[in-house]
Amino acid sequence: MRLRQVEIFQAILQTGSLSAAAELLCISQPAVSKTLMHAEQQLGFALFERVKGKLYPTPEAVLLQKEVGVLFDDLQRVKRLANGLRHKHGRPLQLEVTPALAQSLLPKVLTVWRKEFPDVQCSLATHHTAEIVQRLCLHEADLGLTMQRVNHPGIVLQPLASGYLSAIAQTGWWSSAELEQDLPVQALHGIPFVGLNRNDMLWSELSLLLDNHGISPQVLTTVQTYQLACDLVAQGHGLSVVDPFTANSQQNTGIQRRVIVPKIPVCLYAMHAIDSPLAFPAQKLIGLLRETVRSMGFVLVE
Repeated sequence: MRLRQVEIFQAILQTGSLSAAAELLCISQPAVSKTLMHAEQQLGFALFERVKGKLYPTPEAVLLQKEVGVLFDDLQRVKRLANGLRHKHGRPLQLEVTPALAQSLLPKVLTVWRKEFPDVQCSLATHHTAEIVQRLCLHEADLGLTMQRVNHPGIVLQPLASGYLSAIAQTGWWSSAELEQDLPVQALHGIPFVGLNRNDMLWSELSLLLDNHGISPQVLTTVQTYQLACDLVAQGHGLSVVDPFTANSQQNTGIQRRVIVPKIPVCLYAMHAIDSPLAFPAQKLIGLLRETVRSMGFVLVE
C-alpha cells in the first residue's frame, strides 16, 4: 500500500464513511473512493463492506489494521518533524518543562532573562517528561527541564543542580531545634498526609522507601502537583513530601521544610535534541537557572 492509500484507509477506519474520511483529509469524496478502489485492486481483496450505509472493515482489513496503524503513526511523526523544522526559524524560544518546575523556578528565572532579552519571544509549556522528550526530538521544542534522568539516544541531558526530597509542614509544626535537623522517615508514620499521584516518579521512590520501613502515613488527600500539595499543607491539611525546588520556592509561604532521611536525591536536568544545538538565549536561560538554584542553596552539578 502507498502512503496516500494508508492515510485514506486509516481515515475510513476512523470515520466509518467515505464522505467523513474526505472531510477529515480535506479532499473530495471521489478522490477517496478512487484511491480506495486502487488500493483494493493492488491488494487483491476488499477492505470494506457497506452495511446500512456505513463502511465496516473486512476480516482482511482487520488483520492489516495493526501494522498499518504503526505505519500511520510513523507517518504522523514525520509530518510533525517536517512541520517543526519548517517553523523553527523565526519562532519563539520554545520551553517545555514539568509542572513542578514551571511553578517553582521558571517565573523568577524568566523575569531576569526577559531583562536581557526584551525582544525575544518565548513560549512556555508544561508536559510530562516523556512528552517533552518526544517534542524535542521532533523539533517542536528547543529546551526541556525535568527532574527525571532520561536515557534517549536523541537527547543531550545536562545535570544542573541537586537536592533531596523534602518533607513540608504548616508553619509552627516543628520547633526551631527540629528544623535544624533532617526528618527521619519514621516520623511520617500515622501522620495526616497529602499524597501525590502514584504515577509520579518521586512519589514512587518515596512509596518504596515507606514500604521498606513499614511506614504508613494517614493519606487523607491525594493531589497531582507538588504546588497544590504545598498549598494544602499551608492550610493545615497535614504533612507532605515534595521535590526540593518546590519546597524551597519563595512563593511557598506558610510552610516549613526538612530533608527526609534516608535521603532521596533529586536532580534538575536541562535537555535538548542532539542534532539541535541551543541558541544563545537558551544557553543564557540555563546559566540564569543555575544561578537561581545556587542562590537557593542547592549544589550545582558541573
